[in-house]
Amino acid sequence: MLRIAVLGAGRIGKIHAANVAADRRVKLVAVADPYKEAVEALAADLGCDASLDCKSVVDREDVDAIIVGTPTDTHIDLTLQAVRLGKPVLCEKPIDLDIDRALAAVEEIERLNGRVMLAFNRRFDPDAMRLKQAIDEGEVGDVRQVIITSRDPGLAPREYLRHSGGIFRDMTIHDFDTARWLLGEDPVEVMAMGNRLIDPGLEELPDYDSVMVLLRTGSGKQCHINGSRQAVYGFDQRLEVFGSKGMVLNENHRPSSLRRWTSERTEAREPLLNFFLERHADSYRVELDHFLMALGQNGPMPATPRDGIRALRIANAAIEAANLGCAVRI
Repeated sequence: MLRIAVLGAGRIGKIHAANVAADRRVKLVAVADPYKEAVEALAADLGCDASLDCKSVVDREDVDAIIVGTPTDTHIDLTLQAVRLGKPVLCEKPIDLDIDRALAAVEEIERLNGRVMLAFNRRFDPDAMRLKQAIDEGEVGDVRQVIITSRDPGLAPREYLRHSGGIFRDMTIHDFDTARWLLGEDPVEVMAMGNRLIDPGLEELPDYDSVMVLLRTGSGKQCHINGSRQAVYGFDQRLEVFGSKGMVLNENHRPSSLRRWTSERTEAREPLLNFFLERHADSYRVELDHFLMALGQNGPMPATPRDGIRALRIANAAIEAANLGCAVRI
């Protein structure tokens, strides 16, 4: 039985730890986080060890694999520490906000033949996986256009935004990875615009809260991404793929699929799920499953650190394009 430690007891760490604890194929040995109250409460709830020192947990002989859900600026050190000990890692995105540091880390991981999966969890959303399957099976023919809508229900706390790396590197980077995955090619050019339509005060960071992005691949495939930090009706996430034989799309999730017709309203439905942890609860479980399958079968990781580099390059180009107001080659 694979023995796993989860680093981080925040909202992502809690999700990973709970999924590991619930999986009969593995054992949750420990959770680690410097915030004593959070980590002790999580460990007590899941019946594992608690530690305030992430690095010491990585070193433990009774830990076979690591899940990194700590702040971004700790990802490289903790991941490389585990890789040097021969331990596989599931690391939250991004590897780092700085492309040079991230690239150096990826090259070191590859030199050491490290088994590292980057947690682009939207690849593992069941609806998105079925959509990708339809593409792979030729249902839409040659992919021509991908349209991605990605809107959070509310603006994140200012302190989070201050250290997030900006909307393109923090939020839209998921969409950049999804675009690459669905298009089947890397974009070569990006056009982007960013505005502060929700909170003009974000200029001090500086950051945007509303963005639109156009991507073009070498063969001419197109992708349009629209993102917003605030959608008053809930977590709005939709994918559409248009091709030579037709189109596939997935819709938003709701607590219930029930629809009502009355004299006062037509097709009344439940509101959208209101947080990404609710919307993507399944994808985090499936993500862990694919990590474990890759390890058990000694197969390739389904999302690699190199995928993280490619998504970060697109994010950096989008920032440049938004700031300059012109198309940027990637």
